[in-house]
Amino acid sequence: MSEARNRGSESTREVIVETALRLFRERGFDATTMRAIAAEAGVSVGNAYYYFESKEALIQAYYDRAQTEHEAACRDLLATESSFAARLSGVLREWVRVSEPYHEFAVKFFKHAAEPTNPLSPFSAQSSPAREAGIAIYRQVVEGARDRMNSELREELPELLWLLSMGMVLFWVHDTSPGCVRTHRLIDVTVPLVDRLVGLSHLPGLRGITKDFIAAVHELRA
Repeated sequence: MSEARNRGSESTREVIVETALRLFRERGFDATTMRAIAAEAGVSVGNAYYYFESKEALIQAYYDRAQTEHEAACRDLLATESSFAARLSGVLREWVRVSEPYHEFAVKFFKHAAEPTNPLSPFSAQSSPAREAGIAIYRQVVEGARDRMNSELREELPELLWLLSMGMVLFWVHDTSPGCVRTHRLIDVTVPLVDRLVGLSHLPGLRGITKDFIAAVHELRA
């Protein structure tokens, strides 16, 4: 009985999320109310609030689901590819691919996520689960790569790559090219540069520069 109830609860939760995302795309985040979401999903307003305390909580659910989809899409690549550049390029491209259905929504929603004090910002405390999951993917990118790189940089690199991906997201939001070909081109030109810099980091003549860079990162983070 409890398993059936859990399946039913999960199904209701997914229906609410799907309905909310559709209405956000059609009407915009500001114009969509929890009452409208409940009505379209065929549940009571109280039931909608039982699963999600606010519209912001629905966006966090979207972040979590998008992150799960990205992880699944990268699984085979990360299990078979050992080149740092190929791993990084593949993970970035998979993000663009799985995010494609939400591109129009992201364009409308970006003004909220871009506000530093907004809980929907990817840098907010509320977004920390999705943020940590995103960094974890880039940790896999680094840990599974056989390329030589500075050991201290290897430790810092996952978070730096996640920050790079946030820059890609910003570019992608504003990308109106068919199939987001400009975003894919950005990946084409950026990954080899990152790969070259990472590859040079272990060379004796550049270790001091790498150490200074890492120290700057620590200072800015603090």
